[in-house]
Amino acid sequence: MPQLPQLAELSTATEPLTATVPRQLVHRAAVAETFLTGWRRTGPDLFGVSAQWPRAHQLHVSADRSAHEPLLVAETVRQCGALLAHTEYEVPLGHQFVLQELRLRTRPEHLAVGPVPAEPELAIAVFDIRRRAGRPHAIRYNADVRLGGARVATAHVAVSWTGPSVYRRLRGGRTPANVSALPLPPALPPEAVDRALPADVVLAPPDRPGRWQLRVDTAHPVFFDHPLDHVPGMLLLEAARQAAGAACAGERTPVSFHASFHRYAELDLPTWVEAETGADGEVTVVGRQVESPVFECRVGTVAR
Repeated sequence: MPQLPQLAELSTATEPLTATVPRQLVHRAAVAETFLTGWRRTGPDLFGVSAQWPRAHQLHVSADRSAHEPLLVAETVRQCGALLAHTEYEVPLGHQFVLQELRLRTRPEHLAVGPVPAEPELAIAVFDIRRRAGRPHAIRYNADVRLGGARVATAHVAVSWTGPSVYRRLRGGRTPANVSALPLPPALPPEAVDRALPADVVLAPPDRPGRWQLRVDTAHPVFFDHPLDHVPGMLLLEAARQAAGAACAGERTPVSFHASFHRYAELDLPTWVEAETGADGEVTVVGRQVESPVFECRVGTVAR
């Protein structure tokens, strides 16, 4: 990338000057929600991606600012797929991405917040590149996430994308302008789902044991960083996180996720989130609309 003249003059800087990648490349409207800072090709379909994690964040850092949340890792890995698709696999801006599967395993002992923003490095291996008319339309990739040389997480993602005209046909004319979310139901107490703010609670009080209605707040600055015509995958993952925590009565902490997304979760239909806890502490979470599953997630937990 050409060096800007005014930056070239700053020869007294003791460390390299860095910035986030263009926010459009990771499908974010806010620079503050853009966590990637650079990328490079390291081999055939192999890439190194750099990131920076904030020391404080409304969702992705614990309320006491002591630890990065596992879903911060998930969002960072998700952004890698969008970045590489646009920059390395010829996907035009404006295409719509569909997250199909996400597997994430974290090591909480390496996710502590330090005295400066953390700068993880991710090794990305892309495979199973599916093409249509000679152009990629879906990929899978593995991510190895390291911080200071220590592995903090591993992940696997399957994602596909489609052009604007095909997406409009798939969505049957649904757009952010003509589809509205249902009125927000009351929220669970924040402490029941390990949240500090009521606005970040995505589950309503249960209508029966182990079942909650999803709260979809389209004004939320993280989940709805920009207008959408459906419930985003990261909100569904947060619902799985909160449901797992509530199902374990706050005695266990989520550390891994294996999520499959079956179809779009519509804004104007209620989404019911159900959780069942296994003997090994793994919680199976299913989100349904009109009795059909829209996503499933197995959440691994450890004792607090």
